Amino acid sequence: EPFGGANTGVGGVIRDILGVSARPIACTDVLCFGPPSMPADQLGQGVLHPKRIADGVTAGIEDYGNKMGIPTVNGAIVYDPGYTANPLVYCGCLGILPSGSHRTDPRAGDLVVCIGGRTGRDGLRGATFSSMEMGVETSDIASTSVQVGHPIHEKQALEVLCEARDANLYTAVTDCGAGGLSSSIGEMAAELGAVVNLENAELKYAGLGPWEIWLSEAQERMVFAVDPSNWQEFKALCERHTVPCMALGHFTGEGRLVVKHHGTVVGDLDVHFLHDGIPQRTMQAQWTASIQEPINSRCPMDLTEDLLAILALPDVRSKEDVIRTYDHEVQGGTVTRPLVGPLADGPGDACVLIPLDVQEHRDRQGASSAPIQGVALSVGQCPQVGKIDPEVMAWFAVDEAVRNAVAVGADPTHLALLDNFCWGNPNLPDRLGGLTLAARGCYHAALAYEAPFISGKDSLNNEYRDAQGEKHAIPGTLLISAVAKVNDVTRTAESAFTGPGQTIIVVGRSQSGLGASAYAQVRGLRGGVLPSPTKDPLETMKAVHRVISSGLCRSCHDCSEGGIAAALAEMAIGARCGAEVDLSQAPGATDIERADSLVFGEGPTRFVMAVAPDELPAVMDALSEVDAAVVGSTTTTTQLIISTGADKPRIEASVDELVAAFKGHLDA
Repeated sequence: EPFGGANTGVGGVIRDILGVSARPIACTDVLCFGPPSMPADQLGQGVLHPKRIADGVTAGIEDYGNKMGIPTVNGAIVYDPGYTANPLVYCGCLGILPSGSHRTDPRAGDLVVCIGGRTGRDGLRGATFSSMEMGVETSDIASTSVQVGHPIHEKQALEVLCEARDANLYTAVTDCGAGGLSSSIGEMAAELGAVVNLENAELKYAGLGPWEIWLSEAQERMVFAVDPSNWQEFKALCERHTVPCMALGHFTGEGRLVVKHHGTVVGDLDVHFLHDGIPQRTMQAQWTASIQEPINSRCPMDLTEDLLAILALPDVRSKEDVIRTYDHEVQGGTVTRPLVGPLADGPGDACVLIPLDVQEHRDRQGASSAPIQGVALSVGQCPQVGKIDPEVMAWFAVDEAVRNAVAVGADPTHLALLDNFCWGNPNLPDRLGGLTLAARGCYHAALAYEAPFISGKDSLNNEYRDAQGEKHAIPGTLLISAVAKVNDVTRTAESAFTGPGQTIIVVGRSQSGLGASAYAQVRGLRGGVLPSPTKDPLETMKAVHRVISSGLCRSCHDCSEGGIAAALAEMAIGARCGAEVDLSQAPGATDIERADSLVFGEGPTRFVMAVAPDELPAVMDALSEVDAAVVGSTTTTTQLIISTGADKPRIEASVDELVAAFKGHLDA
């Protein structure tokens, strides 16, 4: 059920933030769907059409985030036939909390307190359902696994938590998510043990059995450890916010999790066995590497139509219709937005936020003259690369998340990562082989970028069994999110030109290789060679940051789908400004034989920057230790002209043509 699934997905990640005593300040969404133009007669039995799924998912995200008063500021949408039966909805949330206020130490004698929504049968076996392959009968047998969200209840619980945190009314907190009370209380009682009285839970309706109360994944619930001396004040706080609040039992210190229902023991487990008693499994993994051969088709002299076709691809084209359903301004802290340029319709790389708590702290400290610090939030994902090499995919996804953050002004030396793996059945050796390689890529990339992974999640068994019994796995998909410090929010950049007369610089070395590229897709080209991960990528990131943080550049865009040509086109679209560029001057150009590979290649760690001519010496000095070169300038015309050398393939398109390709589907 697309609306309910996405709705509660947002609610779930918000509660993850509440579970560390933080106040949510932003949400993200990365969505993977089947092709929107897929004919209905090609859908598998029991499979909803991708358009219907997309409409329901975006409505569910909008409904929850907007009502919670949390801006949805960043995301992406990817389309592939492999997601038709198993769409992916990655919901993310960022929070902020006072240093030292994350309490995780329940004590023997503390009460087990549940607040928030009441318990019902919705969401029963949700965790089990989400870990199983889907089939033609899924929608008929798993309808109760979809939770029913109520964002207003979660908003009320949020306010209770923040006030209780500041008043030191609890010793530990966790969210009530997959597995319901069984997992939340079970995790909190992992060292101490607890006694739980299920009859004390507030129910949506009568008739629930003890196992249903224990396992229900009904939404908007949080579990606290509350010292008995604070119970009355905690309870009064909940009553003031009209939030249901119930003491379900207490932590014992005896090392057993005892579950009762009207005095009858319905469960009794040793907590150490519960958490550590599962034996380690030995699993088989294998991966057959793809043979990468260069594309040998002729490169056309006029690449204009190819650029326009790339801009019109569902993965590349404007997502303005979806973005504008979300509120990305609520809370008033959004500095760099998902849509940029004078008409606010160019694609942004990442968002920059000033959390309200930071603003209030500055006011209290009287630090009005100090730089205003903020935080950047970005994502990276390239599942097409994973079909060829999952390890390289992981590198490239990390690189994209980092460079998107750096492109708006984030400090790459104060950046952390999150990984979200969505994969097929890991019991099948080929699926596990790809997953293992992707995890290895994450490890090596984290070392290369000196960026720690601080959180993450996996969702496995994303497979569909059709009416003939054949299994279809999703493309192995890895989402990387990055959160980074912005030292001064007045010195940030956007991915649109700032106007004519700017000098255009390409930073980062281009490579040969069109494997898994948007150009290969529009040309129908098979095979192709993948570019390689960049040597010393962090040095390039630091150099770009030096330029932006020095106030020398207000226009910067990363190169991703569609390569340098698409990046230039998107900057021109955002500004409605022309440019003339010679990419034969770009770093690495002399080593690339094919002009289309130079123009549309999607190698990592590259940026396009536009700077004022009088700032150029200082900019090039800051970039002197990395690959960087002047390639052209913005113009007073409305033409984008990209050449690859004298008498070589080129692109020449009007900005109106670029806009029509990029946004034409919005008028369809």
